[in-house]
Amino acid sequence: MTESTGPAGPAMSSESSGHAVSAEAVEAAVSAEAARAVEAAAAQGGPPQEGPPADWTRAERRMWRAFVAGRTCDLRTGRAEEDDPLDGPEWPEERTVRARSLAQLLLNPPPPVPGRVAALKLAGVRISGRLALSGGTVAPYVQFDDCRFDDQVMLHEVRASSMRLVRCLIPRLEAARLQVTGDLHLPQCLVPGGIRLSDAQIGTDLLLNQLVARRDRHDQAIAADGLVVGQDVEAELMELSGELSLRSARIGGRLSLRGSVLRNPYGRYALNAPRVTVEHTLYLSAGWNPYGGSPGDTSPPPGVDTKDFVCEGGLRLDDGRFGNAVIIHRARFRLGEEQQVSLRRIQTPELRYTPGRPPTGVVSLSGARVGKLVDAPSGWPTTPGRLSLRGFVYDGLAPAEEFPLRARIAWLRTATPEYSPEPYERLAAALRESGEGDEAREVQLARQRRRRESLTLAGRIWGWLQDVTVGYGYRPGRAAVWMAVLWALGAVYFAGRSAPPPADSGGYQPHWSPALYALDLLLPVIDLGQDNAWRWTGTAQWVASALTLLGWMLATTAAAGASRLLRRGS
Repeated sequence: MTESTGPAGPAMSSESSGHAVSAEAVEAAVSAEAARAVEAAAAQGGPPQEGPPADWTRAERRMWRAFVAGRTCDLRTGRAEEDDPLDGPEWPEERTVRARSLAQLLLNPPPPVPGRVAALKLAGVRISGRLALSGGTVAPYVQFDDCRFDDQVMLHEVRASSMRLVRCLIPRLEAARLQVTGDLHLPQCLVPGGIRLSDAQIGTDLLLNQLVARRDRHDQAIAADGLVVGQDVEAELMELSGELSLRSARIGGRLSLRGSVLRNPYGRYALNAPRVTVEHTLYLSAGWNPYGGSPGDTSPPPGVDTKDFVCEGGLRLDDGRFGNAVIIHRARFRLGEEQQVSLRRIQTPELRYTPGRPPTGVVSLSGARVGKLVDAPSGWPTTPGRLSLRGFVYDGLAPAEEFPLRARIAWLRTATPEYSPEPYERLAAALRESGEGDEAREVQLARQRRRRESLTLAGRIWGWLQDVTVGYGYRPGRAAVWMAVLWALGAVYFAGRSAPPPADSGGYQPHWSPALYALDLLLPVIDLGQDNAWRWTGTAQWVASALTLLGWMLATTAAAGASRLLRRGS
């Protein structure tokens, strides 16, 4: 066992450093340094350096001397199976300090050795009793590595600089309204009773990578409503059993949950974060952990395993604000019957929704406003009623993989079990903005066909005729084809009959032309001088009237479609 002057990271044991230095030798060296400090202070006429309280144990005195010298008090044996704070055996009294002694050191710290900065750095230490610092001010730097707490840690309304607890066993952490001007680190810790960080304020970063936490009596693994973090929240590869609550939290950088597993079989939500504000990016995607270090921020190198983001329970980000993007990639959502992936009314410049497989529950984007939607057909639910896009506004589409228009229209049908024109209009507008005018018209045609399903029988018949003839005006070229067909049929019909009697026997009589007569019947505005010059009776009169009606219908529908296209700038 050694006492190291290393930086904030865990101290190195004597066996790993290759030097057989005994604990007695280290303690003697620290005592000698303290004695020299006393002599120096006396020579300069300063106050004498006090020692640890007389009733403190040997381990606590070592902690005191390491504190005033800014060193690490390392009580680890160097044998991994014995030093494991999470799964190792019980630690002896020689590795134990009392929580009240620790609190006395932090709340009423002794002056440091001249030329040193006092800091509490413990490694491989067991803390017995409840560490109660609530309402106090902790000025020294605090770090626990591989430590084991017997009881919960109370940090209510504590004011501190930076606090780092790395791979520690903490029965429960109570830190509501905690104020930390620097970092708060809890990586690789095991917290069976949950964490409370409600209304806490973290000046820079909150680090929770590889944290394991279980539910409290309110079924919450981490309760952090109103949390304020100045920079990033790194919560990658976590394993939570209970709700992660971040209601109204404000994060100045990014919120990364890459590779984390959130399970809450006890309540409605696994991630409950309505009104959350993230100034940069929210990551709900796969994560990786190379060589046992910190999770990677870039693409993993070859051979490194990655873990999907898993959410077993509802996810709620309603009314969230995200300054850069929301990334949902390689994410598995296992939802109950009434649980949802709820992104209602979120606002973000980019939404990347490529989970890889559809959630088992409902996905709701009602009222959301997105600049660019990056998606893939494989990620959306296909069961009608499992997708809600009512009021969903997006400016552009950028599919991450091939997304055929037919699949995109099926996407809209899934989102509208009952006909609603709004999602179709939004998709058509986004396609027009990207220069896909033909595809935008196809979407509008699909909208009219979907609307026809909600009409009465007469309306469906009339809509079907418009669809077949001119595609509701979105395919005006069909009108010309039908006009040509009807013209040919009419010309053949009238050519097979004798010339009709003139309408005015005493007036001008044009030359009888079956082709011109049929064309004059079909054209509702242009007069070729044939229609009113001849008078039919019987069947021919009915055929002439039918051609006139069909001509009017084709012409007006084509004109309406053309004006609609011109009005939309297509």
